[in-house]
Amino acid sequence: MQLPSKDLNTKDLQLAYRIYVILGALFICALVVSNLIFQKFFSWDFFGIYTFEISVGILPYPITFLITDIVSEIYGKKKANQMVTAGIFASLFSLLIVYVGNAVPATSWSPVDDTLFTKVFGVTALAVFASMIAYLLAQYVDIHIYHFWKRITKGKHLWLRNNFSTFLSQFIDTFSVLSLLCIFGLIEWQLFGGLLLGGFLFKVIIAAFDTPFLYLGVGLFRKRFKLEEGEELKLPI
Repeated sequence: MQLPSKDLNTKDLQLAYRIYVILGALFICALVVSNLIFQKFFSWDFFGIYTFEISVGILPYPITFLITDIVSEIYGKKKANQMVTAGIFASLFSLLIVYVGNAVPATSWSPVDDTLFTKVFGVTALAVFASMIAYLLAQYVDIHIYHFWKRITKGKHLWLRNNFSTFLSQFIDTFSVLSLLCIFGLIEWQLFGGLLLGGFLFKVIIAAFDTPFLYLGVGLFRKRFKLEEGEELKLPI
């Protein structure tokens, strides 16, 4: 079933593009930052039920799935995939910058010397590679499943497609990136099970908590652009 799309006047079209660019900027920022800060791990006691031991890189990552779900819902599958592809190029470009920064020698008075810089950013190349493989799998799976459920439900039950798509894609992401990090020797295999469970549960909790924000964002879009349930904005490019 082809979901309905809405043609826009010039003013609304310009506004829709500006919002898309802003969402894309937030998406890319969250993605790039998550790759740069991943080496720090922290623990979080979840109301005495479970203690998470997870990378701080996981903190901005759920934002990317929230944004792609909003874009999928309002702008459609094609625009969501374009944003994901842009995120890949941005991450690879950030990797190149880090590589150059690591290659040039530090001055004797530099607050951050070569050893410290390499310790923090030296494994970023492997991390970004592992993250990109997991990211490709997870984001495209998320978008595909999201639109599968959107077609099945005829644009209704937003909470269902949001959570069903995110739960599976987040498991794929967590499993893939941890497997690659273990293969590359960045973390030890005996930590794999605990990190997989903790990382996935954390993402599931965040995905459940971000559902009201998805409804809020989609609701604001529908009100501003007068969209019916399941209707998407039609952008020429």
